[in-house]
Amino acid sequence: MPKVSSNIARKRRHARIRATVTGTAEQPRLCVFRSLSNIYAQIIDDTSGNTMTSASSLNEGIKDQLKGKNKTQVAELIGAELGYKYHGRVKALAEAARKAGLKF
Repeated sequence: MPKVSSNIARKRRHARIRATVTGTAEQPRLCVFRSLSNIYAQIIDDTSGNTMTSASSLNEGIKDQLKGKNKTQVAELIGAELGYKYHGRVKALAEAARKAGLKF
């Protein structure tokens, strides 16, 4: 069996998950992307195909608050800004989003 690249495996996982998970206006989908240096999150309504809101560690309003913070603390700030089985930074983002009132 040929070796599957990590990018192909990631795309397969994404397609498998997206086949079952959809967001509505009443209960939108939280999409989180984590790179080595930044974290991005979106709240998406799939019925209309719109991103309702988004936040990332590159946003100008948040950049000033990130000085001296580690990646997990940055993820908490992004989650609080928005209002996964997950761990680490994604977990911190989700917990902060729950504290801000987001239910998922």
